[in-house]
Amino acid sequence: MTLWLARHAEVLCPPGLCYGSTDWPADADATVRAAAVLARELPAGTTVAVSPLARCQQLAEALHPLRPELARGTDARLREMHFGAWEGRPWRDIARPEFDAWMADFAHARPGGDGETVAELMARVAAAWDQAQASAQPVAWITHAGVMRAARLLARGVRQPARAADWPADALPMGGVWVLGPGAPRFL
Repeated sequence: MTLWLARHAEVLCPPGLCYGSTDWPADADATVRAAAVLARELPAGTTVAVSPLARCQQLAEALHPLRPELARGTDARLREMHFGAWEGRPWRDIARPEFDAWMADFAHARPGGDGETVAELMARVAAAWDQAQASAQPVAWITHAGVMRAARLLARGVRQPARAADWPADALPMGGVWVLGPGAPRFL
């Protein structure tokens, strides 16, 4: 199976903000550019699953007139991780001991005190992954960096990172597309 992972375009929020599942919109022009790349690359018959957050829905809406034949639907499993009380705060304002506690128990600690654990994120992304693996059609996800990193782990057979250092740290440009499938992952 080949899976196209498209990240939403640049978000219209202050730089350095922890926004995870906060529903910020994306830049309209950057979204149109990202849709053009995605439209050019997706093969016929691709099913497109979209995070419910506005920045991803915008990309799906921009893709639709370019590729109206592609089936699409919203999938809540593709939303970004929720960072609890850290949502909407600048990363630099998050107390170092709080952040270090999350890193120390990366899979099970709740960021921001009441956020989603990495284990919970991995479980919901793995459910979407398993469904995509079973599909006879090509699949694309319009999603977020956290979900894309989780999918990259799943592609390597990792269902749960043992520690924070196991989490993929690659830069995932906004509006970019990762292709996971036969051979090494590639970026478009």
